[in-house]
Amino acid sequence: MVSVTTARQPLEPILEELEKAEGLAALQAASEALCSHYNVDHVVYHWVDSAGDQYGCGTYSDTWRERYLEQNYLRVDPVILGCFQRFHPVDWKRLDWSSKAARAFQAEAIAHGVGNQGFSVPIRGPNGQFALFTVSHSCDDDTWAEWTEAHRRDLILIAHFFNEKALEFEPDRTPEQSQSLSPREVDAMTLLAMGYSRAQVADTLSISEHTLRVYIESARFKLGAMNTTHAVARAMSRGLIVV
Repeated sequence: MVSVTTARQPLEPILEELEKAEGLAALQAASEALCSHYNVDHVVYHWVDSAGDQYGCGTYSDTWRERYLEQNYLRVDPVILGCFQRFHPVDWKRLDWSSKAARAFQAEAIAHGVGNQGFSVPIRGPNGQFALFTVSHSCDDDTWAEWTEAHRRDLILIAHFFNEKALEFEPDRTPEQSQSLSPREVDAMTLLAMGYSRAQVADTLSISEHTLRVYIESARFKLGAMNTTHAVARAMSRGLIVV
């Protein structure tokens, strides 16, 4: 079980090692050190570029990493989809796990030892780069809420340390340039990102829902997205819309 007393040892030695890191192997070692420092099950840094390519480091099992990639769970993972639409750290319980696919994904992740609790920090870098720094664990809600409240600031700092180093290691991993969206497509995507329903978006833009559907489908095609949620996420991650 997580204990808020376990992380009173100084964090500086780990940050100093991160500062000296010269490759992903060093980030992997830092992930493992952070697990021990905070007495949590997992620490993971995950980069997803605009083409859907993924890489990173962390303490999830090889079996789960392989399963995640084989099944292309990037498409249904509520942590990825939810954090694409956010700029602030988020507790996994605040994400949308209501769909059948999301619930099945969650059950499989827990079965692979990911944990029933998680806290993720979305990071946006140059050229639309998007990454996540995540800590996950198995414990009750109250213990997790206490722990995340105690360590929130540290985790945000560490997340950005990880990302700065990853950018140094992988200077050529910049997301591809996307087709620009029309002003109306930007308006539609922005309102959807703000949580408006399609009917509300159409009313706000003084257009029919049929016309709105045309704008959304056009934007989805340009962004290479599988659905509207994915299109909004990609538009945000590439800086095409700002909410």
